[in-house]
Parts: sequence; structure tokens; C-alpha cells
Amino acid sequence: MTTSELTNIEHTNQNPFSDRTEDLSSSSSQKKLFTFQVIEYLLLAAFFSSGILIVFFQNDKTITSAGAVSIIIFFFLLLTNRQLFQNSKNSANLSDITRKAELYTYILNNHNSWNQNTLTLTRAKALQYSQDLIDDYKKIRSVSRNLYYSLQIGTVILSGVTPILVLVDKLEAGQAWLKWLPVLCPALASIVASIVTSFPFQENSISANTAVELLEAEQEKFILGVTPPYRCYDVSDELQQQQKASQALEYFIIQVNNIHLNQVQQQTSEPKSEKVELEKTESAS
Repeated sequence: MTTSELTNIEHTNQNPFSDRTEDLSSSSSQKKLFTFQVIEYLLLAAFFSSGILIVFFQNDKTITSAGAVSIIIFFFLLLTNRQLFQNSKNSANLSDITRKAELYTYILNNHNSWNQNTLTLTRAKALQYSQDLIDDYKKIRSVSRNLYYSLQIGTVILSGVTPILVLVDKLEAGQAWLKWLPVLCPALASIVASIVTSFPFQENSISANTAVELLEAEQEKFILGVTPPYRCYDVSDELQQQQKASQALEYFIIQVNNIHLNQVQQQTSEPKSEKVELEKTESAS
């Protein structure tokens, strides 16, 4: 047995252990980041609580002094925690970049003898890439949809309450602040309606939902191998099967990128088309 064969065997045996070590380090860094975030939220809560104590107990010098000292301490700890959080995040990003750089070297060393570990590693990376895009689009879909419905409900409520407030104002209830409500509610309703029409929350939600559906469908095709570009098990020859698997992986990455780029191009082309239509309307008038 040659030295190169011994090296390949040793590398193959150590690979699962190294992957396990990387997984443990990744989970450890995530736990550390989560801990820093929890500490930051607690410090913010304590910071605002101290401010509230100072506002409500202005006459008590002891509570006011303690609150002021607490605010200074909490602010210092908050800044320190933010710096530690940023350092930990940079360290986690550097570790992730290093792991990604080693991935290409590992594939390059095993390209001539394409084994199951290499295929699993590359497929896992491709699926992680598509899943990250899916998670981002789901977040955009959720935020845009919630904002759209919340603003719409706010517009309906403010518009419906306005006539009732006009009647309350005529009843002479004796409350000075009630006289401002018939003026404030229509103004707020107009502002909220303008926000809904100015920002395409509904369009962004629909576009993100389309991207999620397309990416999830393509991911399932790739995982199950149910379409011709992803069907590798029909080939009996091992070399052709490996070549087919490599082509399927390449095709999957291209499809995912095309879906993502199409969504980006649609979002960038919509403002331009609206601007062109506005210019045409102005020129016609």
C-alpha cells in the first residue's frame, strides 16, 4: 500500500470527526451569540425601567439618584456587551468562511476519486444555500404581509371612528382632548393610507411567496430526484452515475440562482415601469 493511499484513507477516516467538530463549534458559536442577545435585551429592559423610575419618582432623591447611577451602569454594560457580541459574530463569520474555503480544497483533492462523502458534502452545501434563500423570502413574506394587513386595518378603524368622534364632540362632554380627536383620526387615517399606497407591501409579499414556492418545489425535485435533470439512479454504470450526480448538482444551483435573480429583477423593474407610466401621464396632460 502506497503512501498516497494511506493518506487518503486517513483523510477519509478523519473527515467525519472533523465534520462533527465543525458542527459542535458552529453550535457553540450560535449559543454564544444567543446568550449575548439575551443579555442585551435584559440590559435594555433594565435601562428603560430605570428611566421610568426616574420619571415617576422625581421627588424622591434617593430613587432618582439610584436610577441615574443604574442608567449609567446599564449603558456601559450595554456598550460592552455589544462589542463582545460583534467580536463573537466576527469570529463566527471567520470560522464559517474558513470552513467554506476548505470545502473547495476537499472537493479538489477528491475530484479524481469522487466518493460518497464528497457528494454528500456538496449536496448539503447546495441545499443549505437554497434553504437560506427560502428562509429570507419567508421572512420578507411574513413582514410585508403583516405590515400590509395592519396598516389596512388601521385605515379602516380610523376612518370608521371619525364620524363617531364628530358626534361625541357635539355632545359637549367637557373633555378638551376629545375636541382634537375628530381632527387627529382623519389625519392619521390619511397618513396610514398614504404609507400603504407608497410602499408595495402587498406586492413584496406576493413576490416573496412566489419565490418560496418555486424554491421549495425545486428543492424537493433535487432531493427526491423525480425529474430527468435530477434522476441519477437510472444509470447503471458507476462512473456515469457520478457524472450525472455532478450535473444534477450544477443544474440545481443554476435553477436556484435563476429563481432568485428573477425575483430581484422583478423588484427593480417595477419602480422603473411605474416611473415611465408617471412620465407618460404627465406628458399627456
